[in-house]
Amino acid sequence: MGRTATDKIASAVGAITEGMSLRAVSRVTGLSRTKLGDLVLQAGRASERLLDEKIRGFRCEQVECDELHTFIKKRRMRVKAKDAPEVGDAWIWVGIDPDSKLVPAHHVGKRGWLDAQRFTRQLRARIEGNVQLNTDRLMAYRAAILGEFSTWNGETWDRPAWGTIVKRYEVEVLDEGRYSPPRVVSVERRAESGNPDMSRVGTSHVESQNLTFRMRNKRAARLGNAFSKTLEHLRAATATYYAHYNFVRAHSTVRTTPAVAAGLAAQPMSLGEFVEWIGDYGR
Repeated sequence: MGRTATDKIASAVGAITEGMSLRAVSRVTGLSRTKLGDLVLQAGRASERLLDEKIRGFRCEQVECDELHTFIKKRRMRVKAKDAPEVGDAWIWVGIDPDSKLVPAHHVGKRGWLDAQRFTRQLRARIEGNVQLNTDRLMAYRAAILGEFSTWNGETWDRPAWGTIVKRYEVEVLDEGRYSPPRVVSVERRAESGNPDMSRVGTSHVESQNLTFRMRNKRAARLGNAFSKTLEHLRAATATYYAHYNFVRAHSTVRTTPAVAAGLAAQPMSLGEFVEWIGDYGR
């Protein structure tokens, strides 16, 4: 971390994971935005390693998956042909265990089959045993889930327990200047493969996690003017958020960190320990 005081770094990391913008963190800590940008990248590298090393052999009954939309540098309608391929829409793929609240895998990219494959491959590498998967009906999931989670028993393929849910919304006519989320008018559940428990097919927990992510990460806040300028910074900030969420922040439902609730850690990691990890492994 160079010659910057550790307490300033800890304050900066804590503020960033609480949803403050880099401009605001710069004003509070006195660190330059250039220094903070470097810190985000360093924290991201360390967080990716922390997640990959610590979340292994995880056992759970089910995982809910969803995709969260944001953008890089420009909104889609402003993207021009000369812009880099990463500019415009970006999607954060997220999986969560509804019981321990652990997020075992995430991926930042686009919303096509290749990114679905990368996400499900990471999920498969970190989860041990059979698990029920619950998703929306995005077509990209089909080949990715069946390809990564199917197993050959010597005679035929055993398909994973996978259920999908589709929610249909009714958009209300609102007064000018008001904003409100649409109301759900119908829900359709379907077994896509295997024998999923249909009573548990849903994405409510991962959707709730997506809302928490938006509240604690300015880069994904709705109706805001904060955004990532590069894919590298978005991936770093996202990895830092999920490492902090899994290992440092106590979840109100399980009353400890998700990693402890999942049996992957003996006790919560303090913010100071998290910052030390960033200093030791983020280079």
